[in-house]
Amino acid sequence: MKNKISILFLSLLLLHLPLYAQIDGEVIKAFKGDFLLKNARIYTVSSEILEGTDLLIQDGKIAAIGKGLPEENHLVIDCTGKRLYPGFIDSGTSLGLVEVNSLPETQDYMELGKVTPQMQALTAVNPNAVAIPVTRVSGVTTVLTQPRGGYFPGTAALIQLNGYTPDQMDAGFRAVLMNFPSAAKAGGYDSRSAETIQKEAEKALEEIDAIWEKASTYHQIQEKGGEVDYYPEMAHLARVVSGELPLFIEVNAAKDILSALEWVKDKEIDLVLTGVAEGWKVAEKLAEAGIPVITGPVLALPSRKSNAYDSSYANASVLQKAGVKVTIRTQDTENVRNLPFHAGFAAAYGMGTEEALKAITLHPAELFNVADKLGSLEVGKNATLFLADGDPFEPKTQIHQVFIDGYKIPMTNRHIRLYQEFLDREMKPEN
Repeated sequence: MKNKISILFLSLLLLHLPLYAQIDGEVIKAFKGDFLLKNARIYTVSSEILEGTDLLIQDGKIAAIGKGLPEENHLVIDCTGKRLYPGFIDSGTSLGLVEVNSLPETQDYMELGKVTPQMQALTAVNPNAVAIPVTRVSGVTTVLTQPRGGYFPGTAALIQLNGYTPDQMDAGFRAVLMNFPSAAKAGGYDSRSAETIQKEAEKALEEIDAIWEKASTYHQIQEKGGEVDYYPEMAHLARVVSGELPLFIEVNAAKDILSALEWVKDKEIDLVLTGVAEGWKVAEKLAEAGIPVITGPVLALPSRKSNAYDSSYANASVLQKAGVKVTIRTQDTENVRNLPFHAGFAAAYGMGTEEALKAITLHPAELFNVADKLGSLEVGKNATLFLADGDPFEPKTQIHQVFIDGYKIPMTNRHIRLYQEFLDREMKPEN
């Protein structure tokens, strides 16, 4: 009888875990509900800042924004003296694809071969990655996670940082990645001569041209209703040729950026340039091309010894002021949580707070075709936002609460638990 009672109690407990699972009074599981955030300073991003305003969350959406909204039947959160921001979006990471960088068994971001565009990053995402809760409690709620390696390493996916499966985390955007051949030294360790580097870059580009020609032919045959053999690589690239999927081209050195602009000039494709570390050198050319840019990391050393110490910090600003649409990424795994500080440095080195905020909210949402759901605080959009006690670009600011698609996210992670454990540890008496 005692065992039956214990089993019944455990069953009842498990039924309630998804909503209000707690340890020592602390909620440790995300739960959905109707929340009224009262009297906040709301940074809508898409329009003006709203002082002393309420925001209502219902059914995972922002149901209302205004003053004096009724409190009945809602979980009320007093936001007096605090700020509401849309969740930050990191436009380039390996989050969920790598657990420990030094342990190959926990890495799932690269396939064999140089041409694997059909490989989907989403299928490899680990929803239980330790770095995910570390990231989201810092206000970063959405990331583009992407594979690496080869000419066409795979297809990146936009994910929300809450869910039990990759499909639950899917934010609905895909992009095929391409690494443009570089005619610049790979770093101080690169002992190749300039002539060798140039020849290797030209050969790589010839190989890419041949791959692109195959994909174009594959697409033409499909358009005319012809039969084609099973060729998943070309079938996927054909979706880029047709404009169905965007192509994100990774390119960084100024000379390579100009080469990439020349390469894409006659291609009618949906295109974004990523990395663009030396974009500040060719900002006017990028602006003329009208191609949006995902740049970063901002917190980085100059790409060359001859570049100014602040070239990485100021790059986003120079591009934005030239007329390029800029979004910011960390290009990180463990430290995606530092996205606000990447944007903060861009703001401090010429971009300004307002534009830097757009570069990690509204601009990436528009770039990823999810601006109807994310990127700003507006009625009808998904309730993906966070509550802070100050400017999130400042290290002293604390994030008090995060919501993702209306789920109230537990404000804990492994780092916080370890900090609490050792902060309040009991001293064991010595023998």
